Amino acid sequence: MVFHPALRYSHPSDFNPASVLDVMTTSKENAKRKRAMTDPIDKVNEKNDEKFIQEHLRPSADLDACYNLIEETSRPDYEASSTFDWKPVKKMAEMKSPELRYILVKNSEGDVRGFTSLMPTYEEGEPVVYCYEIHLKPELRGTGLGRLLMSFLESVAAHTPPIKKVMLTCFLTNRKALAFYKSMGFVQDPISPVPKKLRYGREFIPDYVIMSKSVESKAVLDTASS
Repeated sequence: MVFHPALRYSHPSDFNPASVLDVMTTSKENAKRKRAMTDPIDKVNEKNDEKFIQEHLRPSADLDACYNLIEETSRPDYEASSTFDWKPVKKMAEMKSPELRYILVKNSEGDVRGFTSLMPTYEEGEPVVYCYEIHLKPELRGTGLGRLLMSFLESVAAHTPPIKKVMLTCFLTNRKALAFYKSMGFVQDPISPVPKKLRYGREFIPDYVIMSKSVESKAVLDTASS
């Protein structure tokens, strides 16, 4: 579980997606400095993600805020689902997965007002960037921030060979989210479940859809000899 630099804004009406595009420009780990580390700021910047978060951030508070946002925006969809249901302990355990990466949206007071979580992984043998969650407070919807967050996931996929796809799961009851994903080019993935007949006249009708979007690789292969 890694929290990445937060996107910050002072007021929803002042939000400008272009003003936060630089959040992806900082590399995960900086190259070791040749000179001795004497400046305390340099020492902080030299720490890896795990150590920096442990010593300088409040991941537990941020994680709780993300969980509360999921509950606020999506609990009714979970409770209406015959597949998932709302299980707080299971959801929190999933959110604490060490492979998950978070991009947080905070206001000027440092409060979490939105986030997305992602994981490079394999789905039925295919490498993908999976969007586990994306949630925004009501006042941030329609600002372009949702598209910006999704663009970060697409960028991760494009720069992580052999990944060529972003994937997500969406409840069919969440019509606004479905329309949003479709507007961004997501379509139903071949692995998405379909209705099927069961024994004794029963029928399985999925209440969710797995969607995906193909992305063009932009990774530059290192051809230099070792």
